[in-house]
Amino acid sequence: MPPKSLCNLSQPAGLNRSGFFPGLSDGGFLPAAPAASEEGTPAATAQLVIRCVIPSLYLLLITVGLLGNIVLVKVFVTNSAMRSAPNIFISNLVAGDVLLLLTCVPVDASRYFFDEWVFGKVGCKLIPVIQLTSVGVSVFTLTALSADRYKAIVNPMDIQASGAVLWTCVKAVGIWVVSVLLAVPEAVFSEVVRIDSLDNGSFTACIPYPQTDELHPKIHSVLIFLVYFLIPLAVISVYYYHIAKTLIKSAHNLPGEYNEHTKKQMETRKRLAKIVLVFVGCFAFCWFPNHILYMYRSFNYSKIDPSLGHMIATLVARILSFCNSCVNPFALYLLSESFRRHFNSQLCCGRKSYPERSASYLVSSSAVRMTSLKSNAKNPVTNSVLINGHSMKQKMAL
Repeated sequence: MPPKSLCNLSQPAGLNRSGFFPGLSDGGFLPAAPAASEEGTPAATAQLVIRCVIPSLYLLLITVGLLGNIVLVKVFVTNSAMRSAPNIFISNLVAGDVLLLLTCVPVDASRYFFDEWVFGKVGCKLIPVIQLTSVGVSVFTLTALSADRYKAIVNPMDIQASGAVLWTCVKAVGIWVVSVLLAVPEAVFSEVVRIDSLDNGSFTACIPYPQTDELHPKIHSVLIFLVYFLIPLAVISVYYYHIAKTLIKSAHNLPGEYNEHTKKQMETRKRLAKIVLVFVGCFAFCWFPNHILYMYRSFNYSKIDPSLGHMIATLVARILSFCNSCVNPFALYLLSESFRRHFNSQLCCGRKSYPERSASYLVSSSAVRMTSLKSNAKNPVTNSVLINGHSMKQKMAL
């Protein structure tokens, strides 16, 4: 294949084609190895950065993400007090993140070493399904987790202790089933084709929709944005709005006697609100650029943007989306003292584990539930109901 110029780095071919993760199914956009006389030129330096530095960054993402998520699961498994319904959702979220790290990131990194699609027809059908399934599991689990937190804080009396863990497992499995079913069309439409490149050469690529249909990518990108971002984020925002509203109302309606127990409750609520805000913020911040870039490419399907700025935007969008699969354990580590204690005890294998002080990594052994009780007066008085962790298995996980 003839050497390609650096302006071709951001686009694979004569048409602007890419999957949900821009570039995962692209090919033929890396410059060929420069001749000996070209060594030391800006093109050779840029190629060295692209082929070495960027894949190394991806390897770092995989390593950090797997370490954080695996230790997170180990904390849940080795501490019986943390084997609760909410933590099952957390583990499901971890599973989706790990699948994303093990599929999307390596496949994306491979394009910096190979000029063509190297995973064959089977890989072209299977890999996009796995990738979109992992995204679906992460997004839908986060939505289900927000619903669980809404019920635990706003409507605590609706919680059913009996069979809660089993029912949560059923929900988790259902999330996987729905995610796989929604990703099946990726296998139906994806195909390996030979595409002409800008330098009169050609290369093999895996494309997610028919080459001649310009309407398909537009519909696909909009549906992806709605189903995997906008609608879940809207649902999460509604749940978290009511959560925050309940916490603020309870803070204003607390009795005037502020003892130590009341102060701890207030701190728990503040910590919960902060963690909720961080999770939602990370989700929106990490995924929004990737969705916007995908729609931009889909609505400019027949055009080429060979600029360096577009290549950088593509790389930043991908790295941000991958970072979302790494950040959750470390966000909890920074915001939760209890989780940080258990996390450190797992990393320090040779040291004696810290004694368990909580039934969950955000609260004490008694799960704090908020409920509004109407007094004889017109104004509602919000009290906190403490339900013993042994009699109620539903615990505060977020």
